[in-house]
Amino acid sequence: MQALFSPGSLLTVLGAVLTVIGSVAYATDAPNLSLPTIFYGIPIFLGGLALKSSELPPPQRITPAEQWRSLRESTATEGQLKLLKDVMRWRYGQKAHLESSLEALKLWDEQAPPQLQSVEEYEEEGRYALRL
Repeated sequence: MQALFSPGSLLTVLGAVLTVIGSVAYATDAPNLSLPTIFYGIPIFLGGLALKSSELPPPQRITPAEQWRSLRESTATEGQLKLLKDVMRWRYGQKAHLESSLEALKLWDEQAPPQLQSVEEYEEEGRYALRL
């Protein structure tokens, strides 16, 4: 479901709709509508396709985001919050999440990079914890 609402998908659909509207307007002799929609629709459509071809979706979130909100706000470290924010967004042009960190730790394999499958938030001894 989340793949339907990715930025790449939204731009592809928007560009396709504008292109179709512009083509229909051109065929029905409505130059005021056809010119801008075709000229904007085709580049937006191609940009959306380019994003779709290189997108890396966020990993599956095992626990609901709101379940640990109060514990996250009270005991999470700044590093944990940055890490969670970084991995839970759409990425473009990368092969894996945390690519630079994996390279620094010498865990990077160019042919088969490790993939982040899921993120779980939980409580460990009264403190906020993350499992990747």
